[in-house]
Amino acid sequence: MKNKYELLAPAGSFETLNAAVNAGADAVYFGLKHFSMRHNAKNFTIKDLDKINKICGKKVKKYLTLNTIIYEGELKSLEETIKKIKGKVDAIICWDLSVIKLCKKYKIPFHVSTQASISNSESAKFYKKLGAERIVLARELNLKQIKEIKNKTKISLEAFCHGAMCVAVSGRCFMSQHLFGRSANRGMCTQPCRRQYTITDSEGRQLNVEPHTIMSAKDLCTLPFIEKLKDAGITSFKIEGRNRDARYVDAVVKIYRKALDKKLNKKEIENLIKELKKVYTKGFSSGFYLGTPTSDDFSNVEHSSATHKKEFLGKITHYYPKASVGTVYINTGKISVGDNIIITGKTTGIEKMKIERLEIKKKSVSLAKKGEEVGIKFPFRVRKNDDVYVVKENK
Repeated sequence: MKNKYELLAPAGSFETLNAAVNAGADAVYFGLKHFSMRHNAKNFTIKDLDKINKICGKKVKKYLTLNTIIYEGELKSLEETIKKIKGKVDAIICWDLSVIKLCKKYKIPFHVSTQASISNSESAKFYKKLGAERIVLARELNLKQIKEIKNKTKISLEAFCHGAMCVAVSGRCFMSQHLFGRSANRGMCTQPCRRQYTITDSEGRQLNVEPHTIMSAKDLCTLPFIEKLKDAGITSFKIEGRNRDARYVDAVVKIYRKALDKKLNKKEIENLIKELKKVYTKGFSSGFYLGTPTSDDFSNVEHSSATHKKEFLGKITHYYPKASVGTVYINTGKISVGDNIIITGKTTGIEKMKIERLEIKKKSVSLAKKGEEVGIKFPFRVRKNDDVYVVKENK
């Protein structure tokens, strides 16, 4: 590992995979179409692994998540999957003992998932004795507890440093299964905890709960105290977000890359927090690291409170590499000189720029709108069918 601390980024699609690699991640974690805790992410197939390896090269490690509950009828399929991925990933993140047994059988390194809720040194030693190279700690630990586990086990520890937090213990929740028949422990959570709720008594009288989002936690953000996480013995700093877009992954990876590479001063941290607030967030919390969360750690918004938002504009229709010029067909909205845009694609990942000039039919224009095809000079390589978004401030 080239860096002292590993920055581990989510990859739910080729767009986010490229974004993570280009932003400076040391490793990425991703799921396959089956056995993934993020069923709604685009995920990958076994055939995609060769392409993933090409994108990551030798500098970025690849961790495959096989961390769902495994049922009896899936054991044969599970073994076939593990046989096929041997030699194509650096480790498997898992917690079901059937997966661990197969990793040992086929000599594939494995990390024990946070789903195992490892919260003490004896549990960590048990999995270490089984052959685990790394433990992904339970989310309910504070810094002192983490340091004690590290000192007593000397095993590589991974912990979440940023992203969504689940109201349930280490993400093991049955609410979605109970209400909608979609199990969170099978990667199909509908996130009913994020919704707004009103209490109704047996006679139909209603009581508004403030905030309405009484089970929706704020997002974890460890940037203000990341040096304490380093001191506690964390090896790998994990960003949650396999369902997030490339813009989110790009921004968060770049910011935490800076925080892991050097000690930031107070002003730098304040500026980077402002940048984090521009992408998806439900507000920030320190989680359990500094003490047990309080009512202040629950979000007062159902969706995102980001200060900036992206709006879909259209797609790249042509690109002329010699002139570094592309054309964009505007499907919706409008674009003006001075606007900030982002371009995302499976190969492109994510690129950002400010519009300095627009042309329609070789004539300079200040604005282009829905139904028009506009020419733009790009300072980077884009590709046909890449998506184009306008980034605007939320008011």
